[in-house]
Amino acid sequence: MNFILKDFSFNELEHFIIDNGFPKYRAQQIYSWLYKHGATNSKMMYNLSDDLKLFLDQNCTFETLSLSNQSISDDTVKFLFKTDSNQYIESVSMQEDNRHTICLSSQVGCNVDCDFCATGKMGFKQNLSTGEIIDQLLFIKNHITTPITNIVFMGMGEPFLNYKNVIKASNIMNDKNAFNIGARRITISTAGILPKINQFINEKIKYNLAISLNASNDSTRDKLMPINKKWPIKDLINAARDYNQSHRMKITFEYVLIDSINDSIEDANRLGVLLKNTDCKLNIIPFNE
Repeated sequence: MNFILKDFSFNELEHFIIDNGFPKYRAQQIYSWLYKHGATNSKMMYNLSDDLKLFLDQNCTFETLSLSNQSISDDTVKFLFKTDSNQYIESVSMQEDNRHTICLSSQVGCNVDCDFCATGKMGFKQNLSTGEIIDQLLFIKNHITTPITNIVFMGMGEPFLNYKNVIKASNIMNDKNAFNIGARRITISTAGILPKINQFINEKIKYNLAISLNASNDSTRDKLMPINKKWPIKDLINAARDYNQSHRMKITFEYVLIDSINDSIEDANRLGVLLKNTDCKLNIIPFNE
């Protein structure tokens, strides 16, 4: 059985190394090589013993993704990656002024089926492992010289339907011994999976939370996002207030502006009333030019 090295948290990596007869301190060396130096094979880890390198080569996977294609438009680069299971996912690098934001995928496909989302049309294929999420970040870090300042989980998939791996990957990104990206610079976006939003709040997860709202009333949101029939707008607004209270920070609502669907003056007024008592940021995203 091959173990994906980047699937391990630091504590899990320590246990893995000890359980296989190697000194505990070797875990810190491997962890540092993977994340601080971007090592892609054991040969790059020159301070490891030969027997440990051989063990890693025979039992572990260092990289989970290969680049299939990339396209560049101004300061935006889109990457198409192929997974070891022959599936395809997208990641995006966006540079603007002093910000370098990368958009990561959390699943292959998606089953939330939002009407305006191309990913939903392909259906759900599989969750990405922690390593597959991390490798998107590592590839961009190793191939674009501008330091990464922000991470958003707004690529393919619904992050909260892959909750465990997304949070684990975020913790590695935030770890000062790995990527050292500040918690306030990591944003997880959800279509509104209410039980996982509540779990995120109750566990006091420190990352930014964004909820895709996209409508000012339930009838419109039902059509755009069928998930609204299960967890309607009122429930999401209540959860946002809980988040404000427990995290003492703004929640983000995303609103994809779709011509003649949710972009009227009446929609704007309803939205203002709806969000009046939440401490939030509204991210308006144009869908039609």
